[in-house]
Amino acid sequence: MEGGQIFILFLLVLVVIGFLRAVRIVPQGEEWIIERLGKYDTTFLPGLNIMVPFIDRIASKVITKDIMLNVPEQEVITKDNALLTVNAISFVKVTNPVKAVYGIVNFAEGIRNLIMTSLRSIIGEMELDVALSSRDHIKAKLRENIANEVLDWGLTIKSVEIQDIKPSASMQKSMEMQAASERERKAVVTRAEGDKQSMILQAEARLESARRDAEAQVTLAKASAEAIQRITETIGTGGAPMTYLLGEKYIRMMEKMSDSSNSKLVIVPADIQETVRGFFGRN
Repeated sequence: MEGGQIFILFLLVLVVIGFLRAVRIVPQGEEWIIERLGKYDTTFLPGLNIMVPFIDRIASKVITKDIMLNVPEQEVITKDNALLTVNAISFVKVTNPVKAVYGIVNFAEGIRNLIMTSLRSIIGEMELDVALSSRDHIKAKLRENIANEVLDWGLTIKSVEIQDIKPSASMQKSMEMQAASERERKAVVTRAEGDKQSMILQAEARLESARRDAEAQVTLAKASAEAIQRITETIGTGGAPMTYLLGEKYIRMMEKMSDSSNSKLVIVPADIQETVRGFFGRN
C-alpha cells in the first residue's frame, strides 16, 4: 500500500471517529451540559445533538425528572428539651440545569443539609406534644423555608414529607413510665372515689335505718299507749292494764319458744297471773 493511500485511510478513520464523537443522542428526561475548551457552551436537549469533536465535552448529564431525596433520621431537641428522631423525604425537580451544575457542587447533598437544618430550627421552637401532632404544619413550614434557598441552584421543591417523627428510645421509656404513673394515679383516685361513695351510701343507709327504727319505736309506743288507754277504759285503772299487756306478751313469747326447733322442754307456770305480777314485785 502506498503512502498516499495510508494517509487517506487514516483520514477516513479520523472522520468516522469524529462523526461518532460528534453525534450525541440525549434520552428523554435528561439534559446535557456541554463545555467548549473548559467553558460552558450549550445545553443538549433530548434528541439528536451535534458537538465539535475533541473541542467540546460533556460536563454533566442532568436528570430533569422529579428526583426523590431521602433525608436520613436525625435527633432534634424540642422547646421543652425533649429529644425526637425525625426523618423526611423530598421531591425535587431541576428547572435550570446550568445553575444546578455550576451553582453548587452537589445539589442533592445541599438539599438534604438544608432540610435537616430547617427541621432542627422548626421543631426547636415547638413543645413535645405540639411537635408530635403538627406534622402538616412542620411540612408546610419546611417547604416554605427551603423553597427560596434552592432557586439559586436552579431547583424547585415539589414537596417535602415527614416520614416519621417520634420520641427517642430514652424519651419513649420516660413517656411510658409517665403514662403508667398517670394510669396508676387515676386508678387510685377512682378507688378512693369508689370507697368514698361506698362510705357515704353506708352512712346514709345507717341513718335511714336509724330513722326508721326511731319511727317504728314511736309507732310502737303510740300503739302501746293507745292499747293501755283502751284497756284502762275497759278493765279499769291501777295495775290491771299493765298486767294484762305483760301477760299477753308473756304468752306470745312462750308460744315462740314452743315453736322453736331448738326447744326441747317448755315449762309454763300454773298461775300466769301471779307470775306476771311477780315482774312488778307484787304478791
